[in-house]
Order: sequence, then structure tokens, then C-alpha cells
Amino acid sequence: MEHIQRYTKKFKKEWAFFLNEYGKLAYAEKCKLCERDCKQSFRAVVMYCPHYLYKDRKRKEAK
Repeated sequence: MEHIQRYTKKFKKEWAFFLNEYGKLAYAEKCKLCERDCKQSFRAVVMYCPHYLYKDRKRKEAK
């Protein structure tokens, strides 16, 4: 049986930017696997994350 999570009206109002069409919290692709709690919405077009930029810069320098 599938677990259905119900949110209060207050929670839905506060987190509306993060809720997808199914009513579940959804984060940006780069944020999904990140362990930090500074997650950004999947709706964000411009994303700034110093932790991600640092890792990306290190990868490019290694090549």
C-alpha cells in the first residue's frame, strides 16, 4: 500500500514553490543528492550554490 502524506494548508502555502504537480516536495536536480540543507526549488531558473560551484571547479581543474 502506498504511503500518502498529507500537508496542512499552512504548510502548503509556505512551501508552494517547492511542491510539484503531485503535491510532493521537489528540489533542483543539483540539490537532490546534496547533503546540505540549503536546497532550492525545482522551479528555480538561476541557481547559485557555492558548494556545487567549488566541486565543479575542482573537477575542471583536474582534467
